[in-house]
Amino acid sequence: MNLKKLYLDYFESLGHVVIPSAPVVPENDPSVLFNTAGMQPLIPYLMGEPHPFGKRLCDVQKCIRLTDLESIGDNTHHTFFEMLGNWSLGDYFKKESIEYSFNFLTKVLNIPVNKLAITVYEGDDKIPRDEVSANRWIELGISKKRIAYLGREDNFWIAGEKGPCGGDTEIFYFRSDDEVPEDFDPKDERWVEIWNNVFMEYYQDQDGNVTKLKSKNVDTGMGVERTTAILENVNDNYLTSIWREALKKLEEITNLSYQGNEESMRIIMDHIRTSVFIAADPSGIKPSNTDQGYILRRLIRRAIRHARKLNIDITSNWEEQLANIFILEYQDTYKELKENKQVVLDVLKNEKEKFNRTLEKGLKVFEKLTKNMQNVDGETAFHLYDTYGFPIELTIEVAKEEKMSVDVEGFKKKFSEHQEKSRTASAGKFKGGLSGNGIIETKYHTATHLLNAALKIVVNKDVHQKGSNITSERLRFDFSCNHKLSDEEKQRVEEIVNNWINEDLKVEKITMKKDEAIASGAECMFIEKYPDIVSVYQIGDVSKELCGGPHVKSTKELGKFKIIKEEASSAGVRRIKAILE
Repeated sequence: MNLKKLYLDYFESLGHVVIPSAPVVPENDPSVLFNTAGMQPLIPYLMGEPHPFGKRLCDVQKCIRLTDLESIGDNTHHTFFEMLGNWSLGDYFKKESIEYSFNFLTKVLNIPVNKLAITVYEGDDKIPRDEVSANRWIELGISKKRIAYLGREDNFWIAGEKGPCGGDTEIFYFRSDDEVPEDFDPKDERWVEIWNNVFMEYYQDQDGNVTKLKSKNVDTGMGVERTTAILENVNDNYLTSIWREALKKLEEITNLSYQGNEESMRIIMDHIRTSVFIAADPSGIKPSNTDQGYILRRLIRRAIRHARKLNIDITSNWEEQLANIFILEYQDTYKELKENKQVVLDVLKNEKEKFNRTLEKGLKVFEKLTKNMQNVDGETAFHLYDTYGFPIELTIEVAKEEKMSVDVEGFKKKFSEHQEKSRTASAGKFKGGLSGNGIIETKYHTATHLLNAALKIVVNKDVHQKGSNITSERLRFDFSCNHKLSDEEKQRVEEIVNNWINEDLKVEKITMKKDEAIASGAECMFIEKYPDIVSVYQIGDVSKELCGGPHVKSTKELGKFKIIKEEASSAGVRRIKAILE
């Protein structure tokens, strides 16, 4: 059963337009490192901007979610997953959305009604209890005993701290061989959430005041991996057809059975698959110590640690064998996997070799630091981890060989302190939602277009954008260039951008077919990620780019542009950090 095709065909028959998946690295949302849900690429349209394909949309979106990273190894969690989604942008609402979901589950997928349960929003002093959704479920055949009312923590969605918001209704499936209970208890872990329908009908401001939206939206999401496990009647996501070939290959490489080695095998398969998708993304992410590159490095290294646990020869090409299986599995749907296959394999191999050297170095450092110790204290264990990338599991393993113990609790304490500092420092990076597209960020989006155009004049006409990151404090812009910019070049770029700002150039948005946009000379980074109908932003006669927005109406709104840093990003790529004063 091809779940993804069934889903798209079903919603297409209901007047939805199938849109392509956005890349895993978001283009216009600096608040997150990766697209974590199907709604993220649609943020401008959920905020009211008309979508070129209309009011009914559906897709299969590639997602990467890091909040459950430490849970990877159990039978339900994944860092990379595919999300099925359908949207109504000011068209149908609760009753229709619920009916569509119910019919797809029970009539297309033939899931028994008796194995379904529902949660709806219980309401509060500002928003009423959602009886509309509850009654619609009852009309369709769901027992009242299978409907639970839950509060904001469970059944409410808001875009950041302020923005469009509303209650949601979540659909649960009884994933167990036990007899299905008559009453639904949301705390009973045998009930697994499979679909979430969010109803955006309110707007909450920064003071907590709630008003009704003029245009109501529906945003839904259903996980492919979890639903496939249900359809194939297995209680372990990693025993579905999605993972079959990879698991078979891993058992062959290790000469071990999945049974008894589940945790390490799940981690290896999950992390290699996610690494393949990050490394293949058009944004060109490479392992590093910051942002997406840090996550990529962490995933690859964690996979290597568990490969060692299974006695895999980590100098062999084990990672390439697994990566090839995932590339073959998904390349027809996501063409970047085929196009960037060698890039992916090189990233995995280079990081593996680098980490192997780190392990060798770590062993020498371990011997030096613990020379006069009877046992390894928590601070030393954390120092080995933080400074030399030496995992605690390896510290315990090596210490055991030396007949030493490790203060694991002391390590955990230091690690928690480190996590809290990191969490505080990067809170905005992982917050998500619509909060990252405020007035300041909108100005920076427009400024990157001017910077790109100025670099073509100062450096050469073949300069192209290689990536960007925008926060409320600054813009970061990566571009193709094989030399360090001189002070004169940087000053000239600043002058050109500021001249354009002072000219009060009009910023116009034009919607057109993608091939027409390219033929018209519009600049575009990663053309393959754009749909057939695109938005082109033209700034006077100096810049014309495909972009998802948002942008200011006139360059005069930007203020003064200033470059604060210019540095190397990677081979043949330079990076500029700039601010607007």
